[in-house]
Amino acid sequence: MRSAHVGASSSGDEASGQLLPLELVDVAIGSRVWVILKSAREFRGILRGFDEFVNLVLEDVTEYQFTESGTDTRQLPSMLLNGSNVCVLVPEGGASERTAA
Repeated sequence: MRSAHVGASSSGDEASGQLLPLELVDVAIGSRVWVILKSAREFRGILRGFDEFVNLVLEDVTEYQFTESGTDTRQLPSMLLNGSNVCVLVPEGGASERTAA
């Protein structure tokens, strides 16, 4: 699992202030994130780590499942999300909202 900075781009993106996709995920470690899957499920939790396949480890997770009858939610202490199912990852807040790792 990654928990350190992803290598800098040789194209100068770091100098221009732009983040590459994996760098954005890396910066979000320790922060609360919203993850939208390809299915009708979404997760909100604290990102603890990820690997080169963007498999995500979340803690203090709320799962949202959307059905025709409404939205079902459940709380989970931790989970591993398969990166091939992740459609969108949205970091919430800034560095001040990060939790102790």
